[in-house]
Amino acid sequence: MIRIAAVGDIHLGTDSRGSFAPCLAGIGDLADVLLVAGDLTQHGRVSEAEVAAAELAASEIPVIAVLGNHDHHSDRADEVAAVLGQAGVEVLEGSAALVRVGGPRAGGCRLGVAGVKGFGGGFAGASGSDFGEPLMKAFVRHTKEVSAGLRTALESLECDVRVALTHYAPVPDTLAGERPEIFPFLGSYHLAEAVDAGGAQLALHGHAHGGTERGRTAGGVPVRNVARPVIGKAFALYEVGARLDPAPAVPASV
Repeated sequence: MIRIAAVGDIHLGTDSRGSFAPCLAGIGDLADVLLVAGDLTQHGRVSEAEVAAAELAASEIPVIAVLGNHDHHSDRADEVAAVLGQAGVEVLEGSAALVRVGGPRAGGCRLGVAGVKGFGGGFAGASGSDFGEPLMKAFVRHTKEVSAGLRTALESLECDVRVALTHYAPVPDTLAGERPEIFPFLGSYHLAEAVDAGGAQLALHGHAHGGTERGRTAGGVPVRNVARPVIGKAFALYEVGARLDPAPAVPASV
């Protein structure tokens, strides 16, 4: 089994130095990898990214992240990602990462993580379409493009376990608790279609602070909202088994 620590929406600012690193003490005893589902900063400033990078550098295990809408706010997302990368945080956007967990003698396996920020658009029965005004068409086409990038990244992985990491939600289940009127701005069903088609065994996202932790795609893939206000702790823990494991590969909170 692969042990995954996950959190989103940590929203670190220049006044957050020393606030998150202590939460990671001993994380290596609990998990094999830390996945961060976006909104590492408050306003996407490079100075905030430097704080987030320093805090996450305290992790004893590999850290893989996607950016969120807050990380894009100052239009310096590339610089934010670069600062995080210099600290050893692998930032994904339509790309994937491999982590080898355990050695051959320990029954090790390869964890593949595919990530995108994602975008809004809504869900079945209440979604936007790429029709009408150019701005509306651009909105929905962007959602479709990033979702296609997630599917391609998932399909590119040669691994034992695939995990999809996004900021925006792929299903409405994990938005329960938020006002339904804003669901189209919190996620898109196109992401769920990519999760199912790409063969993921677990999907993690953030963004919906007032949402619910647990959901599932139409294809049966477990979805977890790991926004820090939702999980109420520094990170949540999940276990995922390889597809060849005799037991079903169903993640469970620890």
